[in-house]
Amino acid sequence: MSEKPKYYITTAIAYTSGKPHIGNTYEIILADAIARYKRSRGYDVFFQTGTDEHGQKIELKAEEAGITPKEYVDNVAGEIRRIWDLMNTSYDKFIRTTDEDHERQVQKIFKKLYDKGDIYKGYYEGMYCTPCESFFTESQLVDGKCPDCGREVQPAKEEAYFFKMSKYADRLIEHINTHPEFIQPVSRKNEMMNNFLLPGLQDLCVSRTSFKWGVPVDFDPKHVVYVWLDALTNYITGIGYECDGESTEQFKKDWPADLHLIGKDIIRFHTIYWPIFLMALDLPLPKQIFGHPWLLQGDGKMSKSKGNVLYADELVDFFGVDAVRYFVLHEMPFENDGVITWELMVERMNSDLANTLGNLVNRTVSMTNKYFGGVVTDKGAAGTEEERSVDADLKAVTENTPKAVEAKMNDLRVADAITEIFTLFKRCNKYIDETLPWALAKDEAKKDRLETVLYNLLESIRAGALLIEPFMPETSERILKQLGDGKVTEKPEILFARLDVNEVMKKVEELHPQVTEEADESGADGTGKAEGAGGTGACGCKEGAADAGVIDIEAKPEITFEDFGKMQFQVGEIIACEEVKKSRKLLCSQVKVGSQVKQIVSGIKAHYTPEEMVGKKVMVLVNLKPAKLAGVLSEGMLLCAEDADGKLALMTPEKPMPAGAEIC
Repeated sequence: MSEKPKYYITTAIAYTSGKPHIGNTYEIILADAIARYKRSRGYDVFFQTGTDEHGQKIELKAEEAGITPKEYVDNVAGEIRRIWDLMNTSYDKFIRTTDEDHERQVQKIFKKLYDKGDIYKGYYEGMYCTPCESFFTESQLVDGKCPDCGREVQPAKEEAYFFKMSKYADRLIEHINTHPEFIQPVSRKNEMMNNFLLPGLQDLCVSRTSFKWGVPVDFDPKHVVYVWLDALTNYITGIGYECDGESTEQFKKDWPADLHLIGKDIIRFHTIYWPIFLMALDLPLPKQIFGHPWLLQGDGKMSKSKGNVLYADELVDFFGVDAVRYFVLHEMPFENDGVITWELMVERMNSDLANTLGNLVNRTVSMTNKYFGGVVTDKGAAGTEEERSVDADLKAVTENTPKAVEAKMNDLRVADAITEIFTLFKRCNKYIDETLPWALAKDEAKKDRLETVLYNLLESIRAGALLIEPFMPETSERILKQLGDGKVTEKPEILFARLDVNEVMKKVEELHPQVTEEADESGADGTGKAEGAGGTGACGCKEGAADAGVIDIEAKPEITFEDFGKMQFQVGEIIACEEVKKSRKLLCSQVKVGSQVKQIVSGIKAHYTPEEMVGKKVMVLVNLKPAKLAGVLSEGMLLCAEDADGKLALMTPEKPMPAGAEIC
């Protein structure tokens, strides 16, 4: 009997500066889905996560709290682990960088690299970003601020140890060029090559003396190890790497890692610093590093300072664990940022989970009980050509879905894999509409056909429930329990209850009182007339148009074809829409454009209700610079026509077109 193939997957370890928001939590859910899927395919999976607990930022926060840094990180690490467990993630190890065995190996690694000549002592003078624990030169700053997080930086000079990055740069470039799968998505690889590697690497500061909360350099105790050298090595110390001796059998089995799953904001550390550290240690590089995009709140990147932070445990209280897992996995595109809003979650809860999936299971189990006492067998009754056709199509979709899911998961396209499974559930619902079981039940002569239909449905639902397990493990278990082994449950369980968006938003406002509108609506009404604003693009009508059948408008300056080519127009589908609270003019729409969902605020409240907007295919200017309208982020513009009376009409495609189709 052959051994199972191994699969070692890691997340970035969470920084213990505070409670993780849903954007941080997305990564552990994504990693868990991949790990569970690999286990279902027969892999021997080891899934590691944990916490990054050293650095100046922690030292300052602990001082503010009046406790020791260790007490501070103990509290935060406990909270992080609580949330990881709440989200039903199946990690095998939770490592902390304050673990004694990890700290001991970090000291040994630092000494080994020093003895090898890859680390040397010098002085560092530059601009330092405390939150990122990073030094930058003046030329690397963006508008005088940190290029990674956009925060203020401070001048700093101190004695430090440096790592000779340039020594290994050519070797890393060659590895990236010969291993196209190493950095994913490809856009991340291009960014690292063009912005950092090809221009030339500077030596990296790998120690600090201006604070004490870190792993001491044992041969020079006034220095502590630079946080990234400390943090990145968790991927090997956590599985038993021994720097100056015999590493464990687990390390020999699991290294190199099959996948490092990280946020796109720390891609540089993982695709440049980490591989070079490994080369210096004479260790093989990880097989793949995937820099996933961000999950954004409706009005931009989540930030406590913006007051727009959503937390996993709060969302679970409203929707349940699996609904939150489904949403963050399904709504995150492969390469572009995803969007999360309370309203969009309610819409997905009602349409995808309560209706497409929950209602399907409920009515199939109910009909099986009602007509056959909970037990059906395959009678093979498909007498007409139409019956044979619909049966064959359902079976074909059921048989092909696992292959489609595997192809998507092999490419780490998790959202697309979930879509394939829900396509199967939608096909089951269509099969019910095609076969009309309740009509068959009225004719005793069609009893065998009815039993065949229900058998086909149960088997297809069972196949889908097995496939959904990595993404929604509790839901998968609940469905399979209802389907039973030979007999369905007597009383079907409601998997997901429909929610009223107004009631949800009322509760949300009670938890998070809305702040007063930060901008006067005049001049930012989303009509496209306020310079730089997103929203609807409406033509400004010239007064006194003579002919009611035509309108003349004031001519704008001529543009070149090159000017026009800078604008990107695509077909979008409005999947959710709501009024902007306390606004007389604005609607906020979630617009699906290809695999992305853009939030667009438009000044068309007087012309359309939110209900009228949902489902429309519209023309979208997608590359308009984002802007805030009445305090709400708008990421594009809906195109409208305007008549002489000021009435607006959304521009829509003449023929059915898919969301994302280019308008040219």
